[in-house]
Amino acid sequence: MEVPLGVYVEQAALLLDLPINDEYRDGVVANFERIKAIAQLVNSFPLPVEIQPAPIFEP
Repeated sequence: MEVPLGVYVEQAALLLDLPINDEYRDGVVANFERIKAIAQLVNSFPLPVEIQPAPIFEP
């Protein structure tokens, strides 16, 4: 069962005690939709078994 992103954002904000003002709510949901699309792209192909995790990134 997939939870609509608007509901997810609302519930996560409550759990984190991180209120989102009404004027920002649509933008936050839109960003989660982008994150979901990117995650689906990354998860859409298998990674080879021999691949290693990246080292710590230090800019």
